[in-house]
Amino acid sequence: MYIAIGDKVLPGAIGAPSRQIRETANGALLSLFPDWQPKTNPYGRTERAIDQENQGR
Repeated sequence: MYIAIGDKVLPGAIGAPSRQIRETANGALLSLFPDWQPKTNPYGRTERAIDQENQGR
């Protein structure tokens, strides 16, 4: 609870470290997957079907 909402509930010097800890943890977690891209193309089949339909006309 302290890390999640400490800076919003607790005054000044007591709450400030919770914000710093939260920002550091968020940065660390985000840095684990900086360039994550899905391995699948969910619209690929639809796009190919549209292209085939357009070429057939």
